[in-house]
Amino acid sequence: MSTLLRAPAAPDGLKVSIAGVELRMPPLQSLAVPVIILMILAMMILPLQPIVLDLLFTFNIALAIVVLLVSTYTVRPLDFAVFPTVLLVTTLLRLSLNVASTRAVLMNGHTGTDAAGHVIEAFANFVVGGNFAVGIIVFAILTVINFIVVTKGAGRIAEVSARFALDAMPGKQMAIDADLNAGVIDQDEARRRRAEVGQEADFFGSMDGASKFVRGDAIAGMLILAINIVGGLVIGVVQHDLSISHAANNYVLMAIGDALVAQIPALVISVAAGMIVSRVGNDDDVGGQLTKQLFNAPRALGIAAFVVALLGSVPGMPHLSFFLLAGGCGYLAWRMHRKQLQASAAPAPVPDEPARDPGEASWDDVAPVDALGLEVGYKLITLVDKERGAELLARIKGVRKKFAQEVGFLPPAVHIRDNLELRPSAYRLTLKGAVVGEAEVYPGMLMAIDPGHVTQKLAGPTTTDPAFGLPAVWIEPGSREQAQVAGYTVVDAATVIATHLHHLMQLHASRLLGRNETQHLVDHVREYAPKLVEEVVPKLVPVAVFQRVLQNLLDEAVHVRDLRSILESLGEHGTRTQDPAELTAEVRRAIGPALVQQVFGPARELDVIAIDPALENLLLQALGPAGNGALEPGVADFVVRSAAGACEEHESQGVPGALLVPDAIRTALARLMKKAAPRLRVLGHSEIPETHTIRIGRIIGEAQ
Repeated sequence: MSTLLRAPAAPDGLKVSIAGVELRMPPLQSLAVPVIILMILAMMILPLQPIVLDLLFTFNIALAIVVLLVSTYTVRPLDFAVFPTVLLVTTLLRLSLNVASTRAVLMNGHTGTDAAGHVIEAFANFVVGGNFAVGIIVFAILTVINFIVVTKGAGRIAEVSARFALDAMPGKQMAIDADLNAGVIDQDEARRRRAEVGQEADFFGSMDGASKFVRGDAIAGMLILAINIVGGLVIGVVQHDLSISHAANNYVLMAIGDALVAQIPALVISVAAGMIVSRVGNDDDVGGQLTKQLFNAPRALGIAAFVVALLGSVPGMPHLSFFLLAGGCGYLAWRMHRKQLQASAAPAPVPDEPARDPGEASWDDVAPVDALGLEVGYKLITLVDKERGAELLARIKGVRKKFAQEVGFLPPAVHIRDNLELRPSAYRLTLKGAVVGEAEVYPGMLMAIDPGHVTQKLAGPTTTDPAFGLPAVWIEPGSREQAQVAGYTVVDAATVIATHLHHLMQLHASRLLGRNETQHLVDHVREYAPKLVEEVVPKLVPVAVFQRVLQNLLDEAVHVRDLRSILESLGEHGTRTQDPAELTAEVRRAIGPALVQQVFGPARELDVIAIDPALENLLLQALGPAGNGALEPGVADFVVRSAAGACEEHESQGVPGALLVPDAIRTALARLMKKAAPRLRVLGHSEIPETHTIRIGRIIGEAQ
C-alpha cells in the first residue's frame, strides 16, 4: 500500500490519496484542541519526569496570565465567547497536573523535595519559607478567596445575566424585526443581530455552568492536599522507613507546593471570569472604563484627600504615607477640576450678539510684566527663529540650567519678543519691566574680546564686552584663528547675549527669587527632607522671612544650594528671633565653609584685606550694636575708596578681593561696599572655618 501526498496544506485541510482513494484531512488548527485534550487526559495515566512537570506548571501559570490579560482588554463579553471552554480546559489541565505531580510525590518523595520538579520545590520553600503551618494557612486563604469570594460572585453574576438575557430575548427579537420592517437595517444586519442575541444568552448560560468547574477545582485542590499529606506520611514512614519529621519535610512540603502552584493560576482564572461577566458597556476595555469613570469625579477625590489627610494627622499614624496619598489625591482632583473648567470655559457662539467695539478696554489689555525679558531688534530675530536653528534659544536654556546649578534655584523663564523701536542690531534685557542691560551685536560677525594680554590689534569696529566691560572688536568669521593666536577671546553674537544675560542674572539674583520660586524651593527640599521642612517652614519661620533671608544671601552673591544647612540653621535660631538680618548672619556662619570655598576655592590659606585696629574701633563705635548706625561721610568715603583700591590690587595679582571684619559690623560694611566695590566680598571672623589660616595682604587705614 502506498501513500501519496498530492497537495500542500490548504486552508480547508490536506488532500491525501491512499490506495487510489482521495481523502480530505481536517486542518491542523481543528486538530489542536482534540490533541490537547488527549494529552491532558494522558497526563493522568502516564508518569512524567520532573523536568516535564516544571515545563507544564510554568505553562499553566503563563496560560492563566494570558487569559487574565485577554479578559482585561476585551471590550465585549462576546469578544471572548470561548471563555467557558477555556475554563474547562484550564481546569482539566490543573487537575491532570495535580494527578501527575501526586504520582511523582508519592513515588519519589523519599529522595528529596525536588522529586516532583523545581517549580513545586520553589513554591514550597520560597513562597511560604518552608514552613508547614504557613503553607497550609496561605493555601486555605487562597482557597477561601477563590471559592467563596471570586468564584461565587462570578457565578451569581453569570446566573442572573443568563436569566435576564433569556427574558430579554423576545423583546430584542421584536426590536430587530421592527428595525428591519422600517428599513433601518437590511436582512444581513438583522441576521447578525439575531445571532448576537442568541450568542449572548448562550454565553452567560455557559458561564453559569462553567463557574462550577472552578468551584469543583477548589474543592478538589483541598482534597488532593489532604490526600497527599496523609498518603505521603504513610508511604514515607511505612514503606521507606523515614522518620516522621523527615517524611513531613519531604512529602508535606511538596504537597503544599503542589497545592499552591495549582491554586494560584486557578485564582487568576477566577478573577478573569469575574472580569468577563461583570462587564457593563461595550465602548471600552476595563482599563479605559476605570480611567473614565472612577477618576472623573474631582469632588470625590478632593473629599478623599481631605479624609486621608485628617486620618494622617491622628497621633500614632504613619504621617508620611497618609500625607503623600492625600497630596496625590488632591493633585488629581485639582487637575481634573481644572480640565473640566477649561472644557466648559469656551462659551457657545451667539450669532445675534453684537460685536464688541474694538476700541473698548478690557482686562485682556492688562498684560502681566515679564520677570525676565529679552527684546531684540529685527536683525536679531534670526537668532531666535526656530526655523533657522534658534541658536540663542539653546544658549538661554543652557544659561538657566547653569544658573540653577550654581546659585541653587531655577530662575524665571526668559520671555523674548521683538521691539521695532530698538536699533536693528540692538537688544535689551529687562527685569520686572525695568531695563537692566542693553547692547548691540552683529549676527554673522564675531566679537574678539581683549582679556588684557593681546599681542596685536585687529581691524574692525571697536566695542566693549557688555557683560564685563572689556575692550573688544568685531571681526569677520575668517579672522577667528588670527584673533585667537593674538590672544583674543572670540565669541559669536548669540554667546555675547547669553553671557550678558548670565552676568545680569547673577548680579540681580535676589530680585529673581520671588515668592513663587521660594515656594518651589520649599517643595523641592520637601522631597528629600520632609521632616525638616515640616518643622521649620512655615512652622518656625514664615515663608516671607525665609524668602528675605535667601534674598539677603543672594544680595552678597552667596549661593543657596545648601538649603538643608540653611533650614537647619533657621530651625535652630528661628525660636529666638524673626529678624531676617539676624537670621541671615546665623545662616552665613552655618554655611561658612561653603561660603569661603565659593570665594577662595580649595585654598587653605586665605589672603584677605583687613582694617587697621584704630579704624576698626571707630567703625565698631559707629556701626556696632551700641552705635547709632551713622558714619561720618569723610570716614565712609575713605573706607570705601581704600577697600576698592585694595580689591583691585588683589585681583590684579590673581587673588579674590575679600575684606575680613568683625561680625558686629560685617552687614553694615557689606552694604556700604556694595555699590563702590561690588566684587569685594566682606567676611566675618566667625565665618572662617577653623581648618583655614589667614594671611593679611593689605591693611586699610594703616598709614593713619
